[in-house]
Amino acid sequence: MDQTQVASKSNIPTEQIELPSRGLVYSKENPLSSGVIEMKYMTAKEEDILTNRNFINNGTVIDKLLQSLIISKINYNDLVVGDKNAILVAARILGYGADYTFSYNGEEVTVDLSALEEKKFDESHLLAPNTNEFKFKLPHTNNEVTFKLLTHKDEQDIDRELEALRKLTPQGSFDNTTRLKYMITSVNGDRDRNVIKDFIDNQFIARDSRAFKKHVGDVMPDVKLEFTYEGNGRVEEGVTIPVGVSFFWPDA
Repeated sequence: MDQTQVASKSNIPTEQIELPSRGLVYSKENPLSSGVIEMKYMTAKEEDILTNRNFINNGTVIDKLLQSLIISKINYNDLVVGDKNAILVAARILGYGADYTFSYNGEEVTVDLSALEEKKFDESHLLAPNTNEFKFKLPHTNNEVTFKLLTHKDEQDIDRELEALRKLTPQGSFDNTTRLKYMITSVNGDRDRNVIKDFIDNQFIARDSRAFKKHVGDVMPDVKLEFTYEGNGRVEEGVTIPVGVSFFWPDA
């Protein structure tokens, strides 16, 4: 993660954070297309945000924090998830340092966040420069789909839709298909939303769905929020690093 110190207009030091996407998934008119954002160091104001019970209870505390720290004039809703993850890690490092200690398997584990692997973006996967759209041929049925990387706004919309669906059908499970419907933008060249929904609900076989999700994970720019656990006589790779309010402030 490239962090270059710059002068601050408010006497609070700031850093320029390089986005994993390098800005290539945003239109040229979007400020995020520069591939970097400016963030300030955390202050007592941000610690107030971290302990705000309303923000914690409604699940918005991390987003409120990041929006307070970002100096660049961007639309936070436009951020693709991988870039948002990079900003999250940068905010933690700027606020409380790179060493993050948490409990795993009943013991304390410390991870150096500055050493997390970053997935750089390969722009050859894009359908066109500065667009958030990709193409993939499903290996078992040979259907061709286009898709986009989910943004912060997409994630919010998905959460609201899932909440409504669970109220209607408490025993139902809709997470996988709902996310796919937000990601896939066309099927065999057809962009009609009803066609896409019907394909996902009735024709998207499990083997193709699995291959598709693996491909999305392969092309998505991101920071790998995972570590290798070595303890109790065993080694576990790819263990997810827990992220919550305590990621920033253990006493919060």
